[in-house]
Amino acid sequence: MNVNLKKNILDLLEKHPEGLTLQKISALLGVNRITVTKYVHELMGEGKIIQRRISIAKLCYLKDKYIEMVKDQNQQRKETPITTYIDK
Repeated sequence: MNVNLKKNILDLLEKHPEGLTLQKISALLGVNRITVTKYVHELMGEGKIIQRRISIAKLCYLKDKYIEMVKDQNQQRKETPITTYIDK
């Protein structure tokens, strides 16, 4: 569940560049807020997301470098010929 939940959080934040609160992430994924907090902190430690305080709320965002890395990987997948995958 660890890897899947982290990926789900990252996917969700990619779809919401405006940022999401821990409560909103929790509600959208159907996971307890404390569990979401644990994995958000792990992702922050990995340098993949950041939190920004807006008044009383903390919004979570994908970190710029991570966003660029994901875009590069997606671009490479689009450029890789299908035969590369078939030959393996």
